[in-house]
Amino acid sequence: MAKKLSELRFEIDKLDKQIQIQIGERAELALAIAKIKKSTKDQSSFYRPEREAQVLREIIKRNDSAIKDQDMAHIFREIMSACLALEQQIKVAYLGPEGTFTQEAALKYFGNAVQTLACNSIDSIFQQVAKGDTAYGVVPIENSSNGVIGRTIDMLYAQDLKICGEIEIAIHHQLMMADSAKKIKVIYAHQQSIEQCQGWIWSNYPGVELKAVASNALAARMVKDQPNAAAIASEAALGLYELQKVAKNIEDQNNNVTRFLVIGNEDIQPSGADKTSLLVVTKHEPGALFELLAPFKNHNINILQLDRHPLPEVKWEYLFLVNIAGHQQQDGVQKALAELENNVIKMRVLGSYPLAVL
Repeated sequence: MAKKLSELRFEIDKLDKQIQIQIGERAELALAIAKIKKSTKDQSSFYRPEREAQVLREIIKRNDSAIKDQDMAHIFREIMSACLALEQQIKVAYLGPEGTFTQEAALKYFGNAVQTLACNSIDSIFQQVAKGDTAYGVVPIENSSNGVIGRTIDMLYAQDLKICGEIEIAIHHQLMMADSAKKIKVIYAHQQSIEQCQGWIWSNYPGVELKAVASNALAARMVKDQPNAAAIASEAALGLYELQKVAKNIEDQNNNVTRFLVIGNEDIQPSGADKTSLLVVTKHEPGALFELLAPFKNHNINILQLDRHPLPEVKWEYLFLVNIAGHQQQDGVQKALAELENNVIKMRVLGSYPLAVL
């Protein structure tokens, strides 16, 4: 005989208590780990990206419940975030103000127990991490529609920081304003968002003035006091700045994804499924590009990304951002990198880090 609603709710309440007790027990173990690390003065490795990636992969692998794999992993991400905060409060810089996709990426990666700092530029994020004011920073690196973010590459070249992780965020743009009944005369957004929604804007608001600003969240904040202005921003910004939605998901490509990087100061250990990023300046001679690619072919290393970018402050010269499969501690990757270094003018390994899990 089927159970009554009251009986099912009683069982849920019982399970909730058990789950809460076990989360508390996990927190006690986290505190015990923190105590051991502090006693050995090993305070540099409280946060272990490779360990968390391994745990999340195992959670997804063994999940056979009605809950989706990604949803189950997100639940544990928040549990781990809360437990880590007991060990050590981590501060992370992101591109602000509140409500940006960069903030969404930071919270997706670190969980909501992390302490965040909004910065007004990509440069500022790098500076905060370089000075040690924050342990990590989150910066955009490429969009599936617009390509790589040039300023992030410039700062990776200029600053001696490491890439510690990556996050992918599905980008959905919402059109919003203070009063949706008003006529729209101007639309504010980040330049990339304007480009990602260009077709939709032309079809629905031809002739409307478009103004680029530092971030979509800033655009949302600006239109709060401008009755005939609209902003392109995230769902989070809509609620945060108490605006009204005019249209949803106005991006021209529905599979629009932005990849973000976590930058820090330490090298990350292998997780079992990793990526290595490097910047390369090639020689100016025939066959230079072949010399860049050959070591990876020779050692059976898969090239995941190869992007050319102008060399900062040097006219008509370029560097390459290269992403390869594997960790720099692996034998084949080590050999390929050693061979490559002998073939180019300059090579710098930006870091090896786990492939995005969530």
